[in-house]
Amino acid sequence: MAKIIIVGGSLGGLFAANILLRQGHDVTLLEKAMGSLDGRGAGIVTHAALADALRQAGVAVDDTLGVAVTQRVTLGSDGQSLGMMELPQILTSWSRLYHMLKEAFPVERYLQGKAVKTVSQTADAVQVICEDGSHYEAALLIASDGIRSGVRGQVAPQIQPEYAGYIAWRGVCDEACLSNYTLDTLFNRFGFCLPKGEQMLGYPVAGSGNDTRPGKRRYNFVWYRPASENEELVSLLTDDDGQYYPIGIPPLKVSWKHIAKMRQKAKEILAPQYAEILEKTAAPFLQAIYDVRSEEIVFGRIALMGDAAFVGRPHVGMGVTKAGDEAIVIAKYIAELGATPAALKAYRDERLKLGQQVVARAQYLGRYMQAQGSKGVSNSENLKRNADTVMAETAIDISDLLVQGKAVPESTH
Repeated sequence: MAKIIIVGGSLGGLFAANILLRQGHDVTLLEKAMGSLDGRGAGIVTHAALADALRQAGVAVDDTLGVAVTQRVTLGSDGQSLGMMELPQILTSWSRLYHMLKEAFPVERYLQGKAVKTVSQTADAVQVICEDGSHYEAALLIASDGIRSGVRGQVAPQIQPEYAGYIAWRGVCDEACLSNYTLDTLFNRFGFCLPKGEQMLGYPVAGSGNDTRPGKRRYNFVWYRPASENEELVSLLTDDDGQYYPIGIPPLKVSWKHIAKMRQKAKEILAPQYAEILEKTAAPFLQAIYDVRSEEIVFGRIALMGDAAFVGRPHVGMGVTKAGDEAIVIAKYIAELGATPAALKAYRDERLKLGQQVVARAQYLGRYMQAQGSKGVSNSENLKRNADTVMAETAIDISDLLVQGKAVPESTH
């Protein structure tokens, strides 16, 4: 079997590494960070395809995967329901998936502190030189090193993240902190709140130690808010010591002043249930929302996957599922065609347009949110229709729509 290098030790890289290792390949995973990546990310919506990818990666899928919900609800600013719908889903966390995939992969093959400096290739192999001076050679390189992919920066520097015009406040709140009112009306549901020009959503996830028992869980939230790129975003990405983090501020460096303003705004415009959750969240953090759309994802013996290839705004709720699908497809063609450029080309032919559709779908959902705000809502019935649409379209399984080429409604083309 062939030597294969995976760059990026997050979820996408672990999917590919585990699946290919189980096919018998000599897999080495290079991760630039030191220590555990645990704590990155927050909640994740699961789909059937994600469970399939976990199984192919050697992970047992059972009731410990996440928290089950059966309903969605949209709350008005007064806390009352504007609409409900039935939609059973399993909600998990980044931390839970990371531990499951990491434990399935041999520790001696997961190399940390390996920031890629250069990549090159010949007709027969690909070479990697890391900043610590270490060298690696393999038949193929699979890059799953995130939105700021260093590998993509070398093979396709023209592909750059594009700011979407808004940010997301994120975090998790312990179930035990919340009032009975919030627990009864929101906690056990996938919830939404739609103030003008903004969108809040949230759902229950496992608590500390991946505990899914009632009383031990957490509520994960994502609050989308507009922020101008040249002023507001720069301020939000600057800590209390004046240091600016252009590619993303560390969670614990977010200014307490911005957190205080965010919490005050929540009291003014969000349902009181969400205002309580934000008030009682110990360490909310923020994420600037970007799009990454690649026109090419294969370069000889090098392939891009996961966020290195495409980043769709979180409205889609399929980022991890997409990475799992891509890992499965890469492994499928390597099994059929060997560890060759032909296998990567076959992966590209199957996944390129699907990835572009995911980005388009995410942009469509983001435009819907923004259009709702700019037009305003004239009466409660209009808001009711908006609530039904948001609940029906956000973070659902769009696998069939992707295959049909209908990820974005034709009326919006």
